Amino acid sequence: MKRIVWLLWALLLVLPAQGWAAGNMQNESFAKAKRLLEQKVYYDHRQTLYCGAAFDEHKQIRLPRGFTADKHRKRSSRVEWEHVVPAENFGRAFPEWREGHALCVDRKGKAFKGRACAEKVNADYRRMQADMYNLYPAIGSVNAVRSNKNFQMLGPDVPSAFGSCPMKISGNKVEPPERARGQITRSSLYMADSYGEHYRLSRQQQQLMQAWARQYPVDAWECRRASRIERLQGNENRFVKESFGRSRRQCFFWKTLEAFFEEMQATGRKKLDEDTYRL
Repeated sequence: MKRIVWLLWALLLVLPAQGWAAGNMQNESFAKAKRLLEQKVYYDHRQTLYCGAAFDEHKQIRLPRGFTADKHRKRSSRVEWEHVVPAENFGRAFPEWREGHALCVDRKGKAFKGRACAEKVNADYRRMQADMYNLYPAIGSVNAVRSNKNFQMLGPDVPSAFGSCPMKISGNKVEPPERARGQITRSSLYMADSYGEHYRLSRQQQQLMQAWARQYPVDAWECRRASRIERLQGNENRFVKESFGRSRRQCFFWKTLEAFFEEMQATGRKKLDEDTYRL
């Protein structure tokens, strides 16, 4: 018990500013990242990023009333893990993606390039692809239509592309629902901060992300999500922690609470009801 009390106090008292965050250095497996997110991060918050659709442990989606999809309808029933910063947008920085590699030859002797080659040959690419801070659950058809389009405000005259889910698409631009903008901006800033050699935000994108960061501050779920990923992946998203000076204590509360439950389970004690400690 003394160990648990010490852990709680230590986490609550340590509040120094953090340095620039490193990216994912532990996991190179995209499949493993998705498994961890499903089982260790989203197990008690099964909602998609853009549309807030509920899904179950089998990745089956309960579509919101009024949701429609003109394309990729068969993918609407399943959750897919969306790269907020699309894999293509950072993948093109890798020579294996653009030009191929001597090791990228299929069984018929035909050379290939693109995502498959970068994933096969380059460990840095694999770690970026598997970075859980950049991965979110999405309705499959929404993920497919969004593709590698950049985020932008499109204005009131552009209708939703998915009925009651206010996700707008116009050409190669997408305007996400308000509910997703805070998480989008802190993931995008994190990726540019952590992987500057391979990914940079344009000036226009930087300005948009900074505006959204001010408009849409961190909430309790985003703090909990980041805390869980930090424990699993071994690095932090400083943009969630600092949130431009807001909600820092709230984030620290959730990190402390998560560590407390982990400690309780590790010592074999009875697991407490987590709802008791919600804000």
